[in-house]
Amino acid sequence: MVDRISIAIIGAGPTGLGAAWHLEQLNVEDWCLLEAADKAGGLASSFVDERGFTWDIGGHVQFSHYEYFDRAMDEFLGRDGWLEHERESWVWMRDRFVPYPFQNNIHRLPAEDLNRCLDGLVDITRQPAQRPANFRDWILANFGHGIADIFLLPYNYKVWAYPPEMMNAVWVGERVATTDLKRVLRNLVFGTDDLAWGPNNKFRFPKCGGTGAIWQACAERLPQDRIHYKSTVVAIDLEERVVTTDQGDEFRYETLISTIPLRELIRLSGQAQLLSIADRGLLHSASNIFGIGLRGAPPEHLRTKCWMYFPEGNCPFYRVTVFSNYSPENVPDISKYWSLMAEVSESPCKPVDQSRLLREVIDGLVATRLIERQEDIVSTWQYRAAYGYPTPGLERDAGLAQIVPFFEQYNVFPRGRFGLWKYEVSNQDHSFMQGVEVVERLVNGRQEITASNPGLANSVKHQWPFEAWEKDHNK
Repeated sequence: MVDRISIAIIGAGPTGLGAAWHLEQLNVEDWCLLEAADKAGGLASSFVDERGFTWDIGGHVQFSHYEYFDRAMDEFLGRDGWLEHERESWVWMRDRFVPYPFQNNIHRLPAEDLNRCLDGLVDITRQPAQRPANFRDWILANFGHGIADIFLLPYNYKVWAYPPEMMNAVWVGERVATTDLKRVLRNLVFGTDDLAWGPNNKFRFPKCGGTGAIWQACAERLPQDRIHYKSTVVAIDLEERVVTTDQGDEFRYETLISTIPLRELIRLSGQAQLLSIADRGLLHSASNIFGIGLRGAPPEHLRTKCWMYFPEGNCPFYRVTVFSNYSPENVPDISKYWSLMAEVSESPCKPVDQSRLLREVIDGLVATRLIERQEDIVSTWQYRAAYGYPTPGLERDAGLAQIVPFFEQYNVFPRGRFGLWKYEVSNQDHSFMQGVEVVERLVNGRQEITASNPGLANSVKHQWPFEAWEKDHNK
């Protein structure tokens, strides 16, 4: 049986749901959404383990560059369905906590490390500006050898699972705080902690159900007869415009919005000639997520912290979130339990031993003083996302410049965290709005912001998702 549909969407993560949501807002009814899992959410799903602890696939937080997105979030959960937080993020190294951003708070370091960092900062003021060839060069040019060697180079290898010299620096934007030497020196002289940098210095989180509650609520507001769960796409015929699922169902579409990883789109559509381009340009890492449920309450030094970064080699994780601090509903009884969530990256450049990884994580939590006694652990949960981070490799943009237009000529629009493979616009707000904007393009002919101009997307708070673009292009 072949179902004929105007717009087919693959994937019920934030991007696919954003597309479906906006189609409904525009009163377009001829669409369907195919999802391999039995629920919506994708990488923004949540899970409840056997002991009643709630877990996300990594440390998601909710902040936004778009008023459209904000309004949708309020509609999905209601304005009283959220908890507001001030970010407390820290770096654990040299047996102490240093507030993030690290370079603004080097006064917390031991004297020898502090001296190395200051020497490096002074050195970069004497160097002529040069265009960095890769992310490693960008780090050295903006922070000097001290901060690079002590923190940024080892940390970025741990988080990306690739050496920084294999990555471009185009994506950086608001993702990495650059150095303000006057600010660094002022903080040093007065011993002031500097915590306010970044677009997520304030964020919100669902009261109940974890991050996945947002996307479940979105999906529940859509017509259920247009959403097909447990429908894994096994083939895409670009010429005939037909999607086939593992259930044997076929959907003949006019337009396809694909949010599956771009490499999978290439494979499922049989475009072998694009594989070598993808192999060179589309790097990615897997994410191993570990939830640790504990009895008691967080120790005093973790009582208000949100998440922490770990550049050193005494633990396998690069980030740990005090997940019970995000919402008391993330644990079965906040008067009796608390929780930590650790993330470990993995790639061909940084393999891990799955059989030992949970033990290494627990040992690392002890080594970094996040937990005192292993006996307090009452629950462990783990999840491996084969596609965790879309790595901005050196040849990424050249590859995307060939691959994405190839599919668009067949009326297939790859969008989303791994659909478009642009880390700099892969947060929940970016992903949702990529779905919204591609629909607006298809239905009303408006140009997209987020997919085509990440710098603009991240530069302002958009009152309407296309306003800034139109102002910029109609001067």
